[in-house]
Amino acid sequence: MRHWWGTIPPRLPTPFVGSSTSWDRTTRAACERRSCSPPTCCFGPPAYQRSDGGRTMNSRRVVQSGAFITLATAIVLGLASGGAASTGTGSTTSSTVQNLESEGYERVLRQRRNGTFTKAGWNHYGPGYFELDEQTGVLTSHGGMGLLWYSVREYGDFILELDFMTEVENANAGVFLRVPGPPSSDDYIYHSWEIQIDDASQGIHQTGAVYDAEAPTTLASKGPGTWNHFTISFMGDHITVELNGEPVLDWEAESRGKVEDFAARGYIGLQNHDRDMKTMFRNIFIKSLD
Repeated sequence: MRHWWGTIPPRLPTPFVGSSTSWDRTTRAACERRSCSPPTCCFGPPAYQRSDGGRTMNSRRVVQSGAFITLATAIVLGLASGGAASTGTGSTTSSTVQNLESEGYERVLRQRRNGTFTKAGWNHYGPGYFELDEQTGVLTSHGGMGLLWYSVREYGDFILELDFMTEVENANAGVFLRVPGPPSSDDYIYHSWEIQIDDASQGIHQTGAVYDAEAPTTLASKGPGTWNHFTISFMGDHITVELNGEPVLDWEAESRGKVEDFAARGYIGLQNHDRDMKTMFRNIFIKSLD
């Protein structure tokens, strides 16, 4: 990565604060302990460090990242204040969240009593990390390839609801289903299913596909910069996917493609794919049908 050159952007995304050759020591220490201060927390080692201690953030990339984060934050703040946030199906409001909770869904990105969000129950495996905005409850992927997985419990039959937004059309991410056991190597990739996020690819690698196994019937994504909504159900070996309210996949799972075999139960997870493509997630709810 290149060092800072030229004029420093006037505002850096938290927790990246400091001068052209340093990063605030308190923030850095907190991030290394994985206990960053609100509003931003990271689920892994800092992606950008002091220019004399390793990687640095390119100023052009900071501006791009900051603009993307600002856009998404504004959208989510509208939701938190009772406004509507675009999801591709019209709007998602606080009443929608309340309805899910009343129907037995569990919010897996939990809120504290003061309304801020917490990473409690989530763990990260592999390179990169996920950044949490504690005020808005938005997770943003950085680096990769890694997996943020919900470690509180394993699920067998379930319905999963979540919003996602990509930064660019060829952003690559995924939602993992039934990850067998706490991941300690990349073997989980060959024993769990991934619902793909990648608008630029086709067939079994396109948004809404079961990655490398079954293609969606159509691309129902609304594109980058807009919130999209997944409804994913997994009952027995049967997987269905709705994207923005439109059914795009109905498949009886079988060993195919990269998946050698799969478990009857496992963890859910979110993929961070690589350093150049950010994907954001929010409003993650799951209903166990076991």
